[in-house]
Amino acid sequence: MQHDWIIDVLTDLATFARRNGLGVLAEQLEDSRLIAAAELAAVRDVVPARARADAAAAGGLHRAVAGGAEP
Repeated sequence: MQHDWIIDVLTDLATFARRNGLGVLAEQLEDSRLIAAAELAAVRDVVPARARADAAAAGGLHRAVAGGAEP
């Protein structure tokens, strides 16, 4: 997905923090990376479902108009 770059950035920041003795920050960044991954996965599940619903609604509208009926 187009927003997966955020996972890479958070991973890089956590690595930097760990290598520079910033253990608490590294842990916080790792937590943030997990949260970001979970939210991105949730968005991936919602968007296709919404797109299918929109396509179905548009298809129904198209059939009604093509058949001469009111939408």
